[in-house]
Amino acid sequence: MDLAHCCLEGNADAVEFCPHESYRHVLAASTYTLQEGDQPGRAGSISLFSVDADTARLDLCQRIETAGIFDIKWNPVGECGDPLLAQADADGYLRIHSLGCSSDEAKGFSLREIADEKISSSMGLFLDWNPSATSITVGLSDGSVSIVSVGESQLETQESWKAHDFEVWTTSFDTHQPQLVYSGSDDCKFKCWDLRDGPSKLAFQNSKVHTMGVTCIAKNPNDPNTVLTGSYDEYLRVWDVRSISKPVNETSTCLGGGVWRIKYHPFVSGLVLAACMHNGFSIVKINGDKTEVIETYTKHESLAYGADWHREVSFHEGKENSTLVATCSFYDRLLRIWMPESDLKLLQDIVL
Repeated sequence: MDLAHCCLEGNADAVEFCPHESYRHVLAASTYTLQEGDQPGRAGSISLFSVDADTARLDLCQRIETAGIFDIKWNPVGECGDPLLAQADADGYLRIHSLGCSSDEAKGFSLREIADEKISSSMGLFLDWNPSATSITVGLSDGSVSIVSVGESQLETQESWKAHDFEVWTTSFDTHQPQLVYSGSDDCKFKCWDLRDGPSKLAFQNSKVHTMGVTCIAKNPNDPNTVLTGSYDEYLRVWDVRSISKPVNETSTCLGGGVWRIKYHPFVSGLVLAACMHNGFSIVKINGDKTEVIETYTKHESLAYGADWHREVSFHEGKENSTLVATCSFYDRLLRIWMPESDLKLLQDIVL
């Protein structure tokens, strides 16, 4: 069910609902646009929206001009204080923005940059916060991974190492064992690193299963042993980190397009939202070694890149236990807000 949409000022590549209470209606969307001509460059932006499911409204509150952005992430819920939004950009910077009340009361809230750190002369492609929001891992276009500590209005690079032969498209902390960091790259390798004994040591790697670049990694928030990977080879794979020689779902699941992003549902166990590049978006149910595509969404007409779940249950037009979804596509610069047609309550009991 389509609720709202708008066109952004640049090529859209990431959308993130704020997970923090009182701000869960806030949606951030980022862009990356290659500028050609006499003054070539990589321009970007962050657009901040207020989303109202009941009235199907999508209101723009703020737009910030930036370098071209590859990824944005809100800090995890935990410590008190204003929500923080991190960006990884084409200039090799990691930047942190604080979300607070706007001086313009009509707009309600706005972002304010509070810290930045030049990570590399290469481009920052992906970022992830650790569970305590004290560190960020950044994947870089030269094959490196950097770990950056997050202090009060200050960032500091703690460690950086050559993790892969080509671009690191994804890197993430293990939410159950935050001393572990995963990485995936255009070299087709899926790796895990142990940060306890610096410099970081390789805990495991698999270089045989993915036939094209590894583009996304997601740890199951409810299972300490399960990790998902997505790849340009169009397969979503389920892994048990205790036995990394092959995926647990031997056949894996072909989603018909490069799997660029995967997001676990915030409170329906085993439900995943996937951005599938040339094949729109998919909602997939994972139960042990069984995976099933529950629903597809194909209203975008360009590369499906950004996707996220809203953090609250919606009761839009009497449709109980549904969750809003935000998706964006690249060249048509389109942001859409929609609601799955599937009844999520039938898939599993909602855990609030």
